Amino acid sequence: MEEIKTVMKNKSLFIKLGIGFAILLLSLWLNPFSNNRPTERTVVTQSNGNQFTRMKPGIFYAGFFADKYEWPNQIGVQYNAPTADLTLKDNTIDIGATKVSFLGGPSATVQGIVQFSLPNDDSLMLEIHNQHRTVEGLVKLRLAPYTQECLKASAQLMTPEMHYNGGASQMGNEYLDQLRNGVFLLESRKITTYDSIEKTYKADYDVVKQVGKDKITPLRKPSSVAKYGIIIGDGQITGTEYEQRILSMLGKQIDAQSATQLAKQQFIKATQEALTAKAQGEKKLVEVEYAKKVEQTNIIVAAETKVKQAEIYKLEQKAASEAAEYAARKVRIDADAEAYKNRQLVSAGLTPWDKADFALQERKAYYDALGKITLPINYFAGGNGNTQNDLVNALLVSKLATGDK
Repeated sequence: MEEIKTVMKNKSLFIKLGIGFAILLLSLWLNPFSNNRPTERTVVTQSNGNQFTRMKPGIFYAGFFADKYEWPNQIGVQYNAPTADLTLKDNTIDIGATKVSFLGGPSATVQGIVQFSLPNDDSLMLEIHNQHRTVEGLVKLRLAPYTQECLKASAQLMTPEMHYNGGASQMGNEYLDQLRNGVFLLESRKITTYDSIEKTYKADYDVVKQVGKDKITPLRKPSSVAKYGIIIGDGQITGTEYEQRILSMLGKQIDAQSATQLAKQQFIKATQEALTAKAQGEKKLVEVEYAKKVEQTNIIVAAETKVKQAEIYKLEQKAASEAAEYAARKVRIDADAEAYKNRQLVSAGLTPWDKADFALQERKAYYDALGKITLPINYFAGGNGNTQNDLVNALLVSKLATGDK
């Protein structure tokens, strides 16, 4: 009996617990109130089919038997994981790393994140809710495809070489521009070039933006998220992983660029050395020419100096000769005066002896005077035709006077 009572007691307890749990669920279901958190907005569908969006945080009246769905104010779409994971974590869903193709065909895998802000307009929010039902549905059907489309269009505008050599920033700017304003309408153009080495024409292709009538404004495909009032907060490409084909090609190009740069440096160095050698040779040539000119100038100056000295010496000798001639004339005049005086004395009545002695003294005086004259080493002969003015005769007379002594 005790065992039966125990079983019945336990059974009654289970029934009470079940009834309590059912009442709790019923009360939750029947609860007409709901709480909207600050980071979310709540879309309410009432039992009569009426819908509205609660934007403000706090408790509000939703209605009996109302269906409530919380949407985050912002949704982050990242593309980092090897595979997609559409589970909402911290208001972010990872759609998996995205593969893009650069101009010319080579591909790469890019990683990054985009921040989408849902509209604050009630009607737009209800349209998003009714067409996509859940956050995962919105990301899968709208946000992820748009993100990938903008990424691929941005990559098509450049080659992997351009991207590697500083074009990553440009690609990021093009990507964000398209996220906010719509995807560019692109156009492929065929370009034919002549290969002078292979002597053939080669066809290549380029991808450019289509532009409007003003030839400036790019044409765009309308944004598939802008029509819902969704705003792009930010979009970033955080990493790029090139395929092996691109890495090999870039490696060869880097080696070729390095070799070219080295060749340029060697050429510049050789050119500088050649210019330096030329400058040094020209300098030496100028120095030799200058030394020769200095030597020639010294010879000319020395010759001119000798000529000048000879001319001065000649003038000096001429002056000395003229001075000697003048002195000889003076002596002759003095002698003539003395002789005239003596002749006058003779004519006054001198004896024959006195006359002879007088003549002797006159000649001796004349010769003594000539002997005192210092004649020049060089002199110029000539005169007015009077042989008595000839210095040669004066010299002979001087010698004779000395011989008489």
